[in-house]
Amino acid sequence: MLKSHGIADDERKPMREKELIVYKSAKDDKLLYDMAFLMDNFDNEAYNKEDCRALFYECIHALIDLAGNYGFHGNLWHCYLTNLLVNNENSYSCGCEIRGEIEGSINKAALHDIVIFKEFYDYDFTGMMNYLGVDEFEIITDYASSKQESKVYNQRICARICELAENFRGCDTPEDMKATLTQFYKEYGVGKFGLHKSFRIDHREGEGVSINPILNIAHVKMDDIVGYELQKQKLLDNTEAFVNGKKANNCLLFGDAGTGKSSSIKAIANEFYDRGLRIIEVYKHQFRDLNDVIAQIKNRNYKFIIYMDDLSFEEFEIEYKYLKAVIEGGLEKKPKNVLIYATSNRRHLIRENYSDKEEIREDMHTSDTVQEKLSLVYRFGVTIYFGSPDPKQFKNIVKVLAERNEVDMPEEELLREAGKWELTHGGLSGRTAQQFIDYLLGKQ
Repeated sequence: MLKSHGIADDERKPMREKELIVYKSAKDDKLLYDMAFLMDNFDNEAYNKEDCRALFYECIHALIDLAGNYGFHGNLWHCYLTNLLVNNENSYSCGCEIRGEIEGSINKAALHDIVIFKEFYDYDFTGMMNYLGVDEFEIITDYASSKQESKVYNQRICARICELAENFRGCDTPEDMKATLTQFYKEYGVGKFGLHKSFRIDHREGEGVSINPILNIAHVKMDDIVGYELQKQKLLDNTEAFVNGKKANNCLLFGDAGTGKSSSIKAIANEFYDRGLRIIEVYKHQFRDLNDVIAQIKNRNYKFIIYMDDLSFEEFEIEYKYLKAVIEGGLEKKPKNVLIYATSNRRHLIRENYSDKEEIREDMHTSDTVQEKLSLVYRFGVTIYFGSPDPKQFKNIVKVLAERNEVDMPEEELLREAGKWELTHGGLSGRTAQQFIDYLLGKQ
């Protein structure tokens, strides 16, 4: 509560008579704290009525801002409470993620908190509105959002939270509400790892390493990649084993540019998301942070692929030594829920010279130099080659993409123009074919 409203924080009563136990961090959220205070004290003569009205308006403004940032609609108060519950990582929610309901006394503690949230959820604001003379809260209970995209969630996640908020309305008891929430944890998880597919890491001075969601990931499916059936199946089989808790290998996708290596990784992120797979993208300069990243994810119930795109090293770059230690070779065993996937245009990742294999006087143990450079790629148990298509395969890719995008052009003309295009736009590759189709669509 702002002191400008006449009531300082240290002058308040506790948030509720019953304190939260498992979801205790929620009480630190200012909006929940302010609303709880109003519910208990809006008609308390100990507090100035105008100050309470000003605080109520501040809460309304906060809920509308929430709708603008998160894309929520419907009853914003319900959406706000639901968002708190699905993002609160605690011993109960993290235990239920992916696995479902857990046993033990933690259930009683969680139910204790859900009773309080149910009270918040079912609160009738009519008395507060009438006493304070605030009619605008009705906007909050049936809010129509704009078409502007969420700044925090993509549309799919936003829709799931709003749907869960609606489902809570059908819960007659706290037990029903807890069961509905637990089912959500089982299907989608909790917090950022539950609600998002892909992440990147950030290291800020003084703050350490953070894992942040990528909001806009391309919705690529394996079927969108034309050809390369054996390569795709090999990648799917390895990933399938991983998410099923079976033995799986680190995976290297190498080969020519524009052949679908990176798209294949995006496709598995979409393919296996509902089964608990998450992708964390890491760049070469961030390899020193890998141990910190693994420390944050090793005890979660998700399966994590640490993804390195376009991975290669020049002779003077030594970051690959950090990667070697993380993949295998360190004292601490790599967690079972973590794999390394990488894409590269180089088969051996590290630039090699003929001098590495020649008996030159500067190096008495030439084979050691070669083995040092090859040892990194040997730590990827699965290697998949994506080569450039031949002219016949390229034409087939063009025809399939043209059909999918409803390009209206005679086949003979289409293939003739595609041949001209690839001569000046990167050669034979799936990427070149897609760029050609995009060019035609732009002209239409």
